[in-house]
Amino acid sequence: MKLIKNANILQADHTYCKMDVAYDETGIKEIKEHLEIEADEIIDANGLVLLPGLIDVHVHLREPGNEHKETIKTGTMAAAHGGFTTVMAMPNVIPYPDNVETMKAYLQKIKEDAIVNVIPYGCITKGEKSKELSDIAGLSKLGIHAFSDDGVGVASKDMMKAAMEACKKENAMIVAHTEDMDYRKPGACMHEGIRNKELGYIGIPSACEYAQMLRDLKLAKETGVKYHVCHMSAKESVQYLKEYKDMGVDCSGEVTVHHLLLNEMDVENPNHKMNPPLRGKDDQEALIQGLLDGTIDMIANDHAPHSEEEKNKGMVESPFGIVSIETAFPLLYTHFVKDTGRFTMNQLVHFMSEAPAKRFGFEKKGKLAPGYDADMILVDIDHKQTIDKEKFFSKGKNTPFDGWEVYGNIVTTIVNGTIVYKEERK
Repeated sequence: MKLIKNANILQADHTYCKMDVAYDETGIKEIKEHLEIEADEIIDANGLVLLPGLIDVHVHLREPGNEHKETIKTGTMAAAHGGFTTVMAMPNVIPYPDNVETMKAYLQKIKEDAIVNVIPYGCITKGEKSKELSDIAGLSKLGIHAFSDDGVGVASKDMMKAAMEACKKENAMIVAHTEDMDYRKPGACMHEGIRNKELGYIGIPSACEYAQMLRDLKLAKETGVKYHVCHMSAKESVQYLKEYKDMGVDCSGEVTVHHLLLNEMDVENPNHKMNPPLRGKDDQEALIQGLLDGTIDMIANDHAPHSEEEKNKGMVESPFGIVSIETAFPLLYTHFVKDTGRFTMNQLVHFMSEAPAKRFGFEKKGKLAPGYDADMILVDIDHKQTIDKEKFFSKGKNTPFDGWEVYGNIVTTIVNGTIVYKEERK
């Protein structure tokens, strides 16, 4: 048995109560004000907040195929550093996990190298080419219950409908990157709005996202599939998701940290280049309100590491994507909880842990309670620090948040009862 002593645990009324937590590798056993048990390991959490481990349903680990950007080991070390105990790995790796044999090898590599829980997506279509369905039935038998072609949209309406019908049959979820390339001109690299004209770049209109999303929502209503939309960025997307939720469609959505914190006017260099792009101030506000009113279900990261050489190619030629998994919680806590009070801590934990656990069926994750997995983080909410990309565990240093001052420092990360990250404290 292991024991955490004197931890500040968040209560439903937004207050903190000092508690002890007994746990082992099988889960949380007991939470009380005072526990007197014989423990093999004792953590004194005095002055620290204990929260359920964070869950990120949108992470690019790059391995296999692009190990120069990230590996399963470095990506999960970065996750632990950021307080994430469970991540879902996007399938745009090489070879694509679109069949049973490849997925088995991928799962074995994850088992060998990951230090946090990693749940991989299967591809919707073979090679993410929108031409032929992946082996959705076979992959489902391996325990893969969510499918995505993230990085590209499924181009064909008929192909998406067939995928939804296959996923419905397996009680699996479609997780969609919605992007209609008919709306994206060659060389487009940021939002089509005010700032792209100031900088002289070709813009990407919001319809590039919401037109295909609307197509998908209509199909989800028709087929009855569980449907989740990735990295929402446009106010129209928020409105459409609300309308289809109100119709009773089994749909959900996520928003990224960067789309909550930044908008098109912040764009300065390739570290502000991501897909979908940072959109207008009105879109940013719609995303925040969408979270608060329950239209958008959760916060994700879309952690997308690239090499510095790749990101130094300029706005047009550099790849889309930024890293954020190591800075997400401090950034959101600082801006939305501590500084502005727009979120309560309870809401932030819900968006980053409880809601993704519930939506994606992780029954024993997302809460601090007896019977739940011992996935936990200790946070120093009073410690001020400056984000330094050179201290990232990720291979990717491509962040727009380097140099930002934040609170909410992750001190310890525990996965399945084992410490996987512990800050070296002075």
